[in-house]
Amino acid sequence: MLFLSARNSAATVFLAATGAAVTPETTQQAIGYPSLFLLVLIGALVPVVPTGALVSSAAVVAFHQTTPFALLLVFAVASLAAFLGDVALYWLGRRGMKSRNGSRWLEAIRVRAPEDRLAQAQEKLRDHGATVLVLSRLVPAGRIPVMLACLLAKMPLRAFARGDIPACLAWAATYQVIGILGGSLFDEPWEGVVAAVVLTVALSLAPGLWRRVRGTEPRERPGKGTENPAGDPGNR
Repeated sequence: MLFLSARNSAATVFLAATGAAVTPETTQQAIGYPSLFLLVLIGALVPVVPTGALVSSAAVVAFHQTTPFALLLVFAVASLAAFLGDVALYWLGRRGMKSRNGSRWLEAIRVRAPEDRLAQAQEKLRDHGATVLVLSRLVPAGRIPVMLACLLAKMPLRAFARGDIPACLAWAATYQVIGILGGSLFDEPWEGVVAAVVLTVALSLAPGLWRRVRGTEPRERPGKGTENPAGDPGNR
């Protein structure tokens, strides 16, 4: 009886200690970090998932947690997942470039890189080299055209990876700062998440809207002081 009582007491103490250790924050981290990694990785391979909004939302939740280094873990997970996704997509694109029939991954990259954006990316790549990868990660819809420009320039995978490391670090830091700002403005995490998502979506839509506005503006006509060509009758 004494042995059974002692064993039951030990089991009770163990269950109590386990229950105290498994806090809601621990559960969030056990689910949240792997989910963030997988979603950012998938978003890098299939550029339809709003990965910037995911990182900002995760940063809001981490900002309100008491666990030390929560924000640092979000930064590390997001930047690592983005880097691995970029490198994997570039490797798949290189395989498509070497294949006679191409590949669906290379075709997906081509479809998401309009000719005008590709031309700009190629020009910036010639002028600035692999450092243009940093800017491409920060500019909405700029990553894929620059990646295709690197593929067409036959940039080695190792050189692309070296340039992509600071790009992914800068990208994760930027969207994490947005999340921290959203988290600091509101007491409730869900309010900060909503604010961060709205801000990231607005930032992603702004360049496209600006290009549309510029495209619909009427072209400037030659002024009165514009000289006519030599063969123009008005110059005779």
